[in-house]
Amino acid sequence: MVVPRVWRSSGDCDRSRTADVTLLAVFDCARPRRNVTARPLLVRGPGPTGRGFRRSLICGGSVLWLAAGLVQGGEWVFPCPTHEIARYTAHRVTEPISIDGRLDEPAWQAAPTSPRFVDIITGEPARFDTRAMVLWDATNLYVAYRVEEPNVRATYTQPNDPIYYDNDIELFVAGSDAYYEFELNAFNTPYEVFFIWEEAYERGGFAQDEEFARSKLRPFNGVGFTTHPRGGRLGQFTWTFPGRKTAVHIDGTINDGSDVDRGWTVEIALPWSGFRWLTTDGRALPPGEGDVWRMDFSRFNIDRAHGPTRDSGGWVWTRHGVWDSHIPECFAFVRFTTQTPSSDRGEANRTTPVQEDLP
Repeated sequence: MVVPRVWRSSGDCDRSRTADVTLLAVFDCARPRRNVTARPLLVRGPGPTGRGFRRSLICGGSVLWLAAGLVQGGEWVFPCPTHEIARYTAHRVTEPISIDGRLDEPAWQAAPTSPRFVDIITGEPARFDTRAMVLWDATNLYVAYRVEEPNVRATYTQPNDPIYYDNDIELFVAGSDAYYEFELNAFNTPYEVFFIWEEAYERGGFAQDEEFARSKLRPFNGVGFTTHPRGGRLGQFTWTFPGRKTAVHIDGTINDGSDVDRGWTVEIALPWSGFRWLTTDGRALPPGEGDVWRMDFSRFNIDRAHGPTRDSGGWVWTRHGVWDSHIPECFAFVRFTTQTPSSDRGEANRTTPVQEDLP
């Protein structure tokens, strides 16, 4: 089955376009836009993070609604509608964070939590509860996930094993010329890739660094949305985030179907020093008060809802509307504040701006 065309636009770049294309102008106003037509997407093609479709998506009527989910009124409009994109305030912490996966520090208890994740395509509530939180200090960016899973399972144990065939959580962090993808399964097995926009490879200075030599990079052109106005990416699939620390705590018994588990929690620490290739636009490291970064938080699953429920198995904080995680214009807005988290912890609003000057 072939998915219809995704998006088409013509004419010169215009910052006066309606709100749902404002973010495109930010990335593409250096040159005229060109007509864009999606290449056919075969159902047996890659999943939203660039690897194989999960088997559950290939079965029966799932394929039919998946294709329909990629378009609205015959078209899927790029980028994501601004009013749908999540906003979150990441608070600074002054106390030490122990990366043990338990999330029992007072700072995590006080940090705002995301709403329950929704389906990446439809935006409908996901089968199981998944939520994320972000904190930071002068040394690290901290990200946490709470994952409801009645039968915690994992298979892969070696770094950059294909853990996307397990149930996993995923984090994307975008810079102006590149973005970082990180995944983790319940065995605390990581998978990570550093993607560079090909048009920025020379201009951003990546070509001059040995770790991003052309011989080490592989072309990548998206998944469900293969005609991004910026063009393709170059992926460094052996890159490791310097100094990264992660931990998983399982509330139950892994790979034991004889009991019912509560799920698992994830704790990630990424040193600011490792973000230097995401700051080619001159942004500060660590961020300053009011600085805004784009991040994506998701979970992908072998298990999905049964029956007529439209469950792709991909669950996110902010709906993308298409089976593709690699769209930074759909990533959540994360604003950094030097204020510590309040004790009256609340749920982060999915779409209400945390600052009036946010897009």
